[in-house]
Amino acid sequence: MTPPPTVSPSSDSGIHYRVEAADVHAHLFGIVLTIDRPAARQAVSLPVWIPGSYLVREFAKHLQRLRARQHGAEVPVVQRDKCSWQIDADPSAPLELSYQVYAFDTSVRTCWLDARRGFFNGTGLCLRVEGQESLAHHLTVVAPDAAAVPGDAAAPRDDTGAAAGIAPWRLATALRPVEADAFGFGRYRADGYDELADSPVELGPFWSGDFVARGVPHRFVVAGAATTFDGERLLADAQRICETAIDFWHPDGGPAPHDRYVFMLNAVDDGYGGLEHRHSTALICQRRDLPRFGDPRRSEGYTTLLGLISHEYFHTWNVKRLRPAEFARYDYTRENYTRLLWFFEGFTSYYDDLLLRRAGLLDDAGYLKLLNKTLNQVLQAPGRLVQSVADASFDAWVKYYRQDENTPNATISYYTKGALVALCLDLSLRGEPAREAAGAATLDTVMRMLWERCDAGPMSREDVEAVLRQVAGRSYADELAAWVDGTGELPLQPLLAAHGVEWHDDPAQPAQRLGLRVAETAGSIQVKAVLRGSAAEAAGLAAGDEWIGIETGAQEAWRLGKLEDLSLYLGDRLQATLIVARDRRLLRLPLALPPLADPASRTARLSVRDPQAVGRWLEGPGG
Repeated sequence: MTPPPTVSPSSDSGIHYRVEAADVHAHLFGIVLTIDRPAARQAVSLPVWIPGSYLVREFAKHLQRLRARQHGAEVPVVQRDKCSWQIDADPSAPLELSYQVYAFDTSVRTCWLDARRGFFNGTGLCLRVEGQESLAHHLTVVAPDAAAVPGDAAAPRDDTGAAAGIAPWRLATALRPVEADAFGFGRYRADGYDELADSPVELGPFWSGDFVARGVPHRFVVAGAATTFDGERLLADAQRICETAIDFWHPDGGPAPHDRYVFMLNAVDDGYGGLEHRHSTALICQRRDLPRFGDPRRSEGYTTLLGLISHEYFHTWNVKRLRPAEFARYDYTRENYTRLLWFFEGFTSYYDDLLLRRAGLLDDAGYLKLLNKTLNQVLQAPGRLVQSVADASFDAWVKYYRQDENTPNATISYYTKGALVALCLDLSLRGEPAREAAGAATLDTVMRMLWERCDAGPMSREDVEAVLRQVAGRSYADELAAWVDGTGELPLQPLLAAHGVEWHDDPAQPAQRLGLRVAETAGSIQVKAVLRGSAAEAAGLAAGDEWIGIETGAQEAWRLGKLEDLSLYLGDRLQATLIVARDRRLLRLPLALPPLADPASRTARLSVRDPQAVGRWLEGPGG
């Protein structure tokens, strides 16, 4: 990838951060913050959350050894609250703050540092200089000491300082370089704190590749991959995704809103997730899910990874630019509430897999299989009848990111139900007559018109309603009230049938039939959640129970190692006695299974009935 254009090094005034790996084994970053023109009573603070992840994470808990110096002498630092400090300073001289940040969280939201990899978000590392957020912010990242990175410290080293046979550390970020070396270390510039906070940094001996999508240079870096990793295949598939997304938003060939983009993927043994940024994204996947040399198959795990790439890239438009009006300017000190996450996360979740289909990375059956999973996740959550998806958006700060054993009974995901709301709107719109003024009546048209109407900026619920009316030629207020603000069932089955999709009611898996969420490890069944109104709840099972076995009558008892053994021992019987351990006490609980004809014993499965009708929907009419 051609590096982003450099900016003039003459623009030196503002805020300066110098970041180094102070101690890779103690997982400590060292930061020196220089404020060129401090206020007389200068306040600094560390954000309590990171945009895109709606939970107060208290990043300040990892900050330590904060000191201030001016005129060559130490000056007092007074802590104001959990995440902010104040320094009485001389406004005529630079103020220097030094501190350390403990970095040992592998997630995409925080910071990580060890002898093999570094990663940080500005929200977790860079103090915010209050009152000067709009000034230029300069970030200098220093290459780690060669003796601290992988390899024997006594081993011969090449001219890069790396141990023989070990790739040197490099740096990747979407920030624009001012003065950086061939490995990326050096000085970068952000136009303000918001851009700095929105530009994660990846460090280490990562794999790197480049491609261009519709004229936009993209870089893909992967840390932690095995030697079997086929990077060229990942690049080719990511390019198809990016081109499809750009074409979706700009079908007339207009320019994309970004002039560069960086994917940062951390491959681990067990993990999954992503976080969107304006010119980049941070991703985590399982190492085994990466494509491999000589293996042309697209595994289920790799398809999931491609869906994640599609999801985060779609956010480049939907939430990073077109965004809730409440996010016009972030408040980093507290929760930022919106009732629109069903749109920004849910609609993105609808389009992530749909764009894989349009990019040719899924066939119709493969797409319906993924949609089927989303559909059952919602239908099997009793919380869908308790909490609206608008309320779920508002409650994300205390419910979605703080899940417990009662979560499936009391809440619904704005990702999954939001995706189904998007599906219902799309299929409903496709049944409306096309109107010359608006073009084809599809959700695609709605998204593009919102982009134009809101000038790729803050958006409200009223904007959604207005554009739906314009596209459809009628009000969709009743549908939004029922599907977004209400808790009734969505009209999924008739809408899918009208577009060539067959709905089958198949026998449910044991966990669904029982109404349980469990973990099965080492021959033990641990109950994680009991669903409201289920056979498991009626039997008296509770989260935390260990399900040891069953008694089936006639003095016959069996130990269970996994749920699927239940049918082996029960056959077609519907009655049994459960043997569980709770707080070290053995209990015998009466179980009455619902008959197979009961809805609790059935699960939905989708298939293609009319290939042409399904194709018209999935391929998209343009417009």
